[in-house]
Amino acid sequence: MSRVLLAPALALLSLLGAPPADASLLVLSYHDIRDDVARQGDVDPHAVSTQNFAAHLDWLHGNGYTAVDLDDVEAASRGVRPLPERAVLLTFDDGLRSVYTHAFPLLRAYRFPAVIAPVTGWVDLPADSHVDYAGPASHDRDDFVTWAHLREMQASGLVEVASHTDAMHYGALANPQGNVIPAAVTRIYDPAADAYETAAQYLARVRADLTASAAAIERELGQPPRAIVWPYAAYSQRTNAIADGLGMRFSFDLEGTRQERLAGADLHGLSRLLVTGNPDVVELVAELRDDADAVEPMRAVQVDLDYLYDPDPAQVERNLDALVERMHRIKPSHVFLQAFADPDGDGAADALYFPNRHLPVRADLFSRVAWQLSTRARVRVHAWMPVLAFRPAVALARALPDPEPGEVFRLDPTDPEARALITDLYEDLAIAAPVAGLHFHDDALLRERELPSLFPGNPAARTAYLIEFTHELHRAAERWRPRLATSRNLFARPVLEPASEAWFAQGLPAFLQAYDYTVVMAMPWMEHSDAPAAWLDRLADAVAAVPGAFGRTVFQLQTVDWRGGDGAGRIPNSDLPATSRRLQAAGVRHLAYYPDDFVADHPALDDAREAISARRFPYPEL
Repeated sequence: MSRVLLAPALALLSLLGAPPADASLLVLSYHDIRDDVARQGDVDPHAVSTQNFAAHLDWLHGNGYTAVDLDDVEAASRGVRPLPERAVLLTFDDGLRSVYTHAFPLLRAYRFPAVIAPVTGWVDLPADSHVDYAGPASHDRDDFVTWAHLREMQASGLVEVASHTDAMHYGALANPQGNVIPAAVTRIYDPAADAYETAAQYLARVRADLTASAAAIERELGQPPRAIVWPYAAYSQRTNAIADGLGMRFSFDLEGTRQERLAGADLHGLSRLLVTGNPDVVELVAELRDDADAVEPMRAVQVDLDYLYDPDPAQVERNLDALVERMHRIKPSHVFLQAFADPDGDGAADALYFPNRHLPVRADLFSRVAWQLSTRARVRVHAWMPVLAFRPAVALARALPDPEPGEVFRLDPTDPEARALITDLYEDLAIAAPVAGLHFHDDALLRERELPSLFPGNPAARTAYLIEFTHELHRAAERWRPRLATSRNLFARPVLEPASEAWFAQGLPAFLQAYDYTVVMAMPWMEHSDAPAAWLDRLADAVAAVPGAFGRTVFQLQTVDWRGGDGAGRIPNSDLPATSRRLQAAGVRHLAYYPDDFVADHPALDDAREAISARRFPYPEL
C-alpha cells in the first residue's frame, strides 16, 4: 500500500481504535485466499485477497491479539487457565487448496495457529468429478487440498484439522415445491414417493456421514477430529449430539463476533465472524467494533398464511411471489409468519401448514414460504403459533374446562396429554422448517375462574406457569433448530392496568424477563377506545415506567378495525406512519403491524414502508 493510501487508512484506524480489551474469544471464519480477488463483486463473496489477509494478520498481531488454538479454548472452558485478553482463533472452511498455498505461509510467518475444516469427500474427489462451489464456478480435485498438504500443515504444530462433513455441503430437496435447504438440517423430500425422510432415517444419514468423515481424517492424519464445522453453520442439538458421540465436542456458528464467558461453557455453537466481501483492514476493524450486544430496532409484519393459501397451487405461487416482493420492498427486519390454519377465524388452529403428528395439514406450505421470505426478502422469520389453542380432529387431549363464554377454544395446560401433544407440534414445526424464532400467539392466557385450583390468589404464579410452558415448547423446538429467538403477544390491558394480570395470567415485567421480545398489542380500536392517540400515549407511558422495557417491547399496531368502521374495516393508510412517528417520538424503539393484506395492498405499500422499513433513510426507491 502506498504512503498516499496508507495515511488516511491509519488515520481512520486511529479514530476507530482497537476493540476494548477483554478475555472473550474472537473467532474469524475464512474460506478462499487468492491473489486475484475482485475488490467488489467477486464471483465468490467469501474469497479474501492475499494482500488483505496478510493485512488482517498484521493488524491483529500489532494490536495485542493473541492467536489461540483449540487446546487453549478447551482449557478455558474447563477453568484450567483463562484465555489471554484479545484471544483470536482462525478457522478455514471447505479445504480449498489456497489454504495451503496462500494462507499457510502467512500463518507460519506470524505463528498463528488455525483450524482447517475440509470436506473429506472433496479431498478424495475423483479425477473426473467437479463441485459447483461458488456461483457458476466449478472446482475439480486440483482446487482442494490433498491429504499430503494436510499432513504437512498438521506436522507444523500450527494447524488442527476438523471435519466439515464428508458429503453434506449441499442443499437438499426440502419440500414438494422444490426449495433446497442445508442437508445437515433437512429431512429430505422424495418426490417419487411423495414423502419425507423419517426422523430416524435423517439422523442415521447424518451419523453415517460424520462417521465416514472422522474415519477418513483419522486414517490419513493419525488422529480423529475433535471439531465439526457444519456447512452453512446449519446444525441442531440432535446433530451436535451425534458429533459429540464421535468425539467432536467443538462446533461453530456464524452468529455474533465473540464468545463470552467460556469457563464452563458448552463448546458447541461457538460464535464466529464470517469474513466476507474481501474487507480491507479498515473494514475489518469497523466490523470488530460493532457491539454484538446492541439490539437493532425491530420492524415486523405479522403475516397470515391463510391469506396466501388457495386450493389452486398456481394461485398459491402467485400469492407467494406477491408476498415476497412486498416484503422485499417494505423491508421489515422480521416477519411473524402464521404456521397454523384458522379458516373459520375462531382463533383456534384447526390444521397446520407443516407435516405433523396430530393435526390435519391444510397444505405443506410453511417451509416453502419461510425459506422464500428469509432468502429472497432477507427477513428473519418467526413461526407464529398458538400455545394452547389447538383443536385436534379427535379427542387426544383435554380441553380447558369451563372456559369463559366467547373465549377461544384452548387445551388444558395442566393435562399431561395436552402438554405432550402441543410439545410434539412445536418439535414437528422445527423439524419441518428453517426459522429464526418462535412467536407465541395471544391465546396463552388463563382467566380467574379457569382452573381455579391452579395457584389460587396468586396471579403472578399463573403467569409464570404459562411462561414455563412456553419455555418447554422452546426447548423442544431448539433440539432441531438452534438459537431460536422468542417473541410473545401481550394484551394491552395488563400493561395499562397491572392488577388485571389476575384476569389474563400475563404481565409485562415477567414477559420482559422471559422472552427476547414482548409484543404488546397496541390496538386502541380492538380495546374500544374512543381516543386512539391518547390511548397509545398512555400505553407508551406505561411501558416507559418499567425500567428497560423500551429495549425489548414491540408495539404492534393494527391496520384493520375488526368492529367494522371505514370501508371493509380498514384503518386509513395514513394512520400507520403517523402512529409510528408518534410512538417513536415517545421513545418506542420496536414496531410491528397486523394484519398485512398483501393481495389488496393494505396498508398501502408506501405507507407501510414509511412506517416499518428497517432500512436507514434515505434509501433508494426500489
